[in-house]
Amino acid sequence: MSAPSLQPSHSAITSRLRAAGCVFAEDEAGLLIAAADTPEGLERLVERRVSGQPLEYLLGWAEFHGQHIAVDPGVFVPRRRTEYLVEEAARLARPGAVVVDLCCGSGAVGAALAAAVGGIELHAADVDPAAVRCARRNLGPVGGQVHEGDLYSALPDSLRGRVDLLVANAPYVPTHSIGMMPPEARLHEPRVALDGGADGLDVQRKIAGEASLWLAPGGRLLIETSVRQAPTTAALLEDAGLTARICQSEEFDATVVLGSREKTAENDQPTDFSGH
Repeated sequence: MSAPSLQPSHSAITSRLRAAGCVFAEDEAGLLIAAADTPEGLERLVERRVSGQPLEYLLGWAEFHGQHIAVDPGVFVPRRRTEYLVEEAARLARPGAVVVDLCCGSGAVGAALAAAVGGIELHAADVDPAAVRCARRNLGPVGGQVHEGDLYSALPDSLRGRVDLLVANAPYVPTHSIGMMPPEARLHEPRVALDGGADGLDVQRKIAGEASLWLAPGGRLLIETSVRQAPTTAALLEDAGLTARICQSEEFDATVVLGSREKTAENDQPTDFSGH
């Protein structure tokens, strides 16, 4: 009868992870130990992490804005900086608001908004079927509807002119910069969730171009972008007829461009979701 396998110590796993370049090796070791059912299972998890697979894929979830968001392999992993997009959106939203999360990935932004602002009508959309399946797991419990398709074409026509808050963490990495991304992202996450075209703004152009057709009078569009790209992103929103403002956070090391659709005389006294 063979001797039972012995589980390696926390310190031993930490050393292996640190040697592989994991910045938060000690924390990751604890998470992997907690996720494993057997010593053999733990060894497989550690081997996969050492080989460069994202920790979130191994755990099956990512921590985002105080929640555990289900993340399947091959689905974009939500970043902490995107919590700033949630913070800015939550500041503007009110119960009863119609909220749409474009390029939703796992649905992390929508799930966090639903938790932060009760009673919203939440819709999300993504072109990637794997992301849509994952987002439905995260948003179904909070009543969110997830639509599959390319940007606005995925949304029901009934939302035209009714959206109070449109949020988008669209891909904004320039094509030529994909090769410089960390291996965890460029080798394991879907290209469609990373590649924003020659200047990184192709998807943002499409979102800005049709935003006014979907936003309610006084509605807002919030797009995550980079510090360098922010002035161009703002110009895209202005060209689309929105009033744009750049918002930045040192805490999250993040940049969001906010575009507002003006209220019109024929729609006087619309519901105010401005937060002021």
